[in-house]
Parts: sequence; C-alpha cells; structure tokens
Amino acid sequence: MSQRSTTAALSVLAVATLALTACSSAESQTSGAAQGGDACITDFDASTDYFPDKSSVSDAKNFTLEYHDSYQVLTVNQPYPGGAPESYVLVKCGAPDPALTGDLAAAPKITTPITSLYSASTTHLPLMTELGQVDVLTGVANAGFVSDPTVRERIDAGKVVEYAPGQTVNTEKVVADDPDVLMTGGTDDPSYAKLRSAGIPVVANAEYLESTALGRAEWIKAMAALTGTEAQAAEAYSRIRSDYDEVAAKAQGAQPSAVLPGTMYQGTWYMPAGGSYIGGLVSDAGGSYPWQNDPATGSLQLNFESVYAQAGTAPTWFVTSSWETTADAVAEDPRYGQLAAVKDGAIWSATKAIGPTGGNDFYERGVTRPDLVLADVVAILHPDLMPDHEFVFYRQVPRA
Repeated sequence: MSQRSTTAALSVLAVATLALTACSSAESQTSGAAQGGDACITDFDASTDYFPDKSSVSDAKNFTLEYHDSYQVLTVNQPYPGGAPESYVLVKCGAPDPALTGDLAAAPKITTPITSLYSASTTHLPLMTELGQVDVLTGVANAGFVSDPTVRERIDAGKVVEYAPGQTVNTEKVVADDPDVLMTGGTDDPSYAKLRSAGIPVVANAEYLESTALGRAEWIKAMAALTGTEAQAAEAYSRIRSDYDEVAAKAQGAQPSAVLPGTMYQGTWYMPAGGSYIGGLVSDAGGSYPWQNDPATGSLQLNFESVYAQAGTAPTWFVTSSWETTADAVAEDPRYGQLAAVKDGAIWSATKAIGPTGGNDFYERGVTRPDLVLADVVAILHPDLMPDHEFVFYRQVPRA
C-alpha cells in the first residue's frame, strides 16, 4: 500500500562544499550567540548549544535522534527490510566538523538546514508541507504519483524535477543536479553505488516499517532534523497525536464492528496482521477481524477459502482498489461475489482523494495524518459517533 519508488537506502559521503551551499544568505545569518533553527553560525563557540528546540521521539521506533551542541546524530534502525542501522551526522551550518570516534567517525556528515531535497516517496511530501518547507523539495522519483496541489504547481513550474521515471534512478541526472540530500523510500538499490562515489548525501526514510500509524507520522521529526524545524514538528505532531487520541476515545466504548481488510493479489489475500499499523487503526476505530490478535507487524498471506471461512460474513470491506461499482470487484475475481460485504454490506475504498495524474493522497497525506484516516474509519463503522463527517480518504463503492 504505497506509492514509494524502488529507490535504495544507502550511506552518504561527507562533502565539504555542503557547508557553503546549505548556509543561508548573509542577511539571514546570526551570531554564534543567537541559536535560530534555520540560521547558519557565524561566530562558532564550542560551549554554546545551537539546538534550543530538540525533538523527542515517542511513538516511532525505527529512528532515533541524539543532540550535541552543534550537531545531531540521526540513526535509522532499519533503513530497508533486513538492512543494518545507518547513522548520519547532521552538522549545523557554520560549525566545524565534530571530532568523532567509533562508528560515527565514518558516518556521513550532512550540513543542515538543507536547502534542496530529492524525494523517493510521496510520503515525504506532507512532512515538508506540514513544516512549511515545500520550497526545499527539488526532485521527486515519479511526478505522476504526486497529489499535493502545491507540489504539483512546483513540478509544473519546473522547480521540482523527476529523477526516477519508470522506477529507474537516473543517476547521472541526480549527480548533475547535486541535491543536498536524496531521501530514500526505505528500499535498497545497487544503482545508488554511483551516487555514493559521487558524494550525493542519501538518507533512508523507512517509516512504512513502523508498526503503528502514529509511529509513521512521527517521521516528521526526522524531516525536521534536516530542515531545522524542530519547533514546528513538535507542534504539528502534538496536534496530530491529540486529534488521533480524541477520535480513538470516541470509539473506545463502542460495540466492535466486524470488518474485512485487504484484497487478493495474484491469488493470495494479503491480510494485515494485528500488530501492523492497519491492525492498530482497525482496533482504535472500534473494528474487529479474526487476525486482530496476530502480533506480526506485516501482512499475512492467506488463500481466499480461509479468509471467506473466517471473515466472509463481515458487513464492511476495506480496500484500496479503484473499483467504480461492486461489479468491478466481482469481475476482478468472481469469488469476491460470495462476500457478505459485496452482496448485502458495503465496500469502502481509500480512493476518494485521487490526484490529477493518478496519485492517491491516501498513500501521501494519509501517512502523516492518521487522525484523518481514523476519523474516516470510525465514521464508517460507527456513524452515530461521527455525525456530519466529511470523508477525506474513503468513499463507498456503489452497488452494481
């Protein structure tokens, strides 16, 4: 359930010229005593803490942030499935490179705040818009997947380029454009070896490996570390978390409603396990399904017969398919016609917010705004709890 490209997570090399390119203009610079989030240091003082606003990570488990006086250490615990942890030393613009030992001595150094970022996944875009940093975005892997109108305007104006059409990274283009950072979509790709040797800084973003919806959303703080917007990230995430908890509280005492998540792909039903972020969303929305207690954090691969036997009578079916009517579901696989949700219930598809070029905002803004996703699901399962709700991501598939 993602529009992320198949670009790779990889290590980055320190580039001395970044200290120049990441600095703001002389008019916006401040002295070493002033500690602005996006201002370069002009009079370095080793005893000064240049990070008055520090992020604390509570729900995300796949990245950590450590603060030092003039640099941070961002560590992605699993940059891609099975990948070893990667750490990045984020040095405040104008500060000297820190003297590091151990594994950090060889870790990539990136000057912050960055001024240009290439994004391998649309899930990064709402992080930037929430932080007011959309102007930092200069490249996207596949422009057709982008839904955000502000980003689409920048694409149309030539301010954001496409660097991996067809899911193949144009390494020559990336090297020539020389972005401050290329942020991966949490996958690995051997083509990035060329970028390593060319000194293009690459930072892994693997928010999709988080097991909770709020954990995925908290990656806004990783983006804030790169852009010097910790205060904005704290405010945004606090609001998202509070709104999520408020909606979840409404459904807490409701009678659980039976649901059927997932669909089949090439004959296999991919069922979200109870320990996955979707499983958590269903539980928080007052829904229930037979695999809810499975602690796995990914998807279970099941056959239709087992799904039908245990959940075929569920009145509500959640999908991400772009079916126009229930007839399209049956046309895709005639066995779907046996499901109660198709015959007598309702199919709800997370395809209401489709962009002008086919991108689905559910895979874009929905990752950063789980509060809005949860509100949709609660309104579907318990409409009495959410009167006059306006759906953001979900639409009901009309009956044929």
